[in-house]
Amino acid sequence: MKGFRLKKRTRIILLISSVALVLILFVPMWSIDLIAPQYPEGLKLLIYPNRLGGNVDIINGLNHYIGMKTLHTADFPEFAVLPYIILFFSLMILIAGISGSWKLFNVVVFLFICFGIVAMIDFWRWEYNYGHNLNPDAAIRIPGMAYQPPMIGYKQLLNFSAYSIPAAGGWIFAGVGVVLLLLCITEWRSLNKTKRRFNVAFTVIPLPLLVFASCSNSQPEPILLGKDHCDYCKMTVSDPRFGAEIITRKGKVFKFDDIHCILSFLKEKGFDRSQVQQTYFRDFSGDHSFIASDKALFLKSEYLKSPMEGNIAAFSNKDSLDKVSLTFKGSTSSWTELLKP
Repeated sequence: MKGFRLKKRTRIILLISSVALVLILFVPMWSIDLIAPQYPEGLKLLIYPNRLGGNVDIINGLNHYIGMKTLHTADFPEFAVLPYIILFFSLMILIAGISGSWKLFNVVVFLFICFGIVAMIDFWRWEYNYGHNLNPDAAIRIPGMAYQPPMIGYKQLLNFSAYSIPAAGGWIFAGVGVVLLLLCITEWRSLNKTKRRFNVAFTVIPLPLLVFASCSNSQPEPILLGKDHCDYCKMTVSDPRFGAEIITRKGKVFKFDDIHCILSFLKEKGFDRSQVQQTYFRDFSGDHSFIASDKALFLKSEYLKSPMEGNIAAFSNKDSLDKVSLTFKGSTSSWTELLKP
């Protein structure tokens, strides 16, 4: 909604969230713990936004025996871009909080959620490749065995118990995502309430203005060929060259398929001509646009063959009338002359 701004509380929370994302750059995002009888104190693999940490060298030594790839920070292109992506979201959230922009906030929330989904899919893909692409010449080979760590939770890998959970950075990232989603829902509810109040005010306050505008409308309505019916003869309007309209002071529109019909309507139906605000005719030539009655020129010719045999055509200028009259011989007239008994 144009002009809608985020609540002050929402903007403050966004500023805090922006700072929280920056903290992720200095703490691990994920932790994989390996516990076995020979390592009762456990081994830990820490995944930071830009590097691997923990007992990487010991884990690589163990992995060598079962044919798993060794882990090196340089092998993961994600580490080169992830810090910049986090800083990007931190900056965008900061801008949304300072500006209070409703549209920017929604875009940031959408992109943040999409990135979170893509990141988890990429993490699962890495674990799958890490646990399945084994060296066939490894010292320890167990047919059909894979060593894919769990993405979240517990899994037994030979004599190792593997636990995978978010570390501090992961919890911060997930927490910011939940906060953004809740704020989005809250702001949407607030916006809907604002819209309802606006709609009530729009309906009640300017109602007299709307009534006045509809009553004073003097613009012609399009005549839909094959759909609209003549208000005099009730025939379907089929020829765009001979149509006409009457618009009353109250805004009511009468449509006709022939100038004969509009003349008959005015002369025979006892219609109060003082209620006519404007009368329009379709131009016989060109794109058949509407012409106001005081600007129209008329040609009456038996060769015109209009739908109801009125055989009268309207023109917006004398040049068009003269050109057509070379083919359709007849007499010219004005609307005032045509209205005479």
